[in-house]
Amino acid sequence: MILLQSLGALTAFGTLDGEYIKFFILIMSVVSQVLERADEELRYPTIAELQSVQNFLATGAQRIRIATTLAESEDKIVKKATEDLFRIHPEYISPGGNAYGQKQRAQCVRDFTWYVRLTTYGVLAGDKDPIEKIGIIGVREMYNSLGVPLVGMADGIRCLKNAAIALLSKEDAATAEPYFDYIIQAMS
Repeated sequence: MILLQSLGALTAFGTLDGEYIKFFILIMSVVSQVLERADEELRYPTIAELQSVQNFLATGAQRIRIATTLAESEDKIVKKATEDLFRIHPEYISPGGNAYGQKQRAQCVRDFTWYVRLTTYGVLAGDKDPIEKIGIIGVREMYNSLGVPLVGMADGIRCLKNAAIALLSKEDAATAEPYFDYIIQAMS
């Protein structure tokens, strides 16, 4: 039943194409890791391992609620974050700035939508692993090679975090914040 609810919730993010299927497999790896570890050691899962699986499953509804809110509010979050970032760094949208012009600004917004989605992956998995594997490895090098100021990206993710957190309950915000903070740290 939990598996079917999870599949249903994931379809809220779009069709179950290859990217979503890979992500769903990553979520299911929490259980697989426990089983593989026990099997390698020719033993049953320990009480602590079973408790970790139970805790993961018990927080599933909250993680799905947070991810759904972020996904359904992506446009609102990105719009608010973009406004806030350009208020902090008006030089980015001035002539010669990295977000000057329609094309550059659209690329900035596109990146912001990607980071909201990446955060939902971490929230759903209850782990920073998907953020690391899917979206953080090499990000600093990529932005440096494109001449994108990393301080601006970190500020942009902070703006995304603030816009997203404002839409969540206190408890849900506390759950989502570490995933945004992880991305901010990677940009710093």
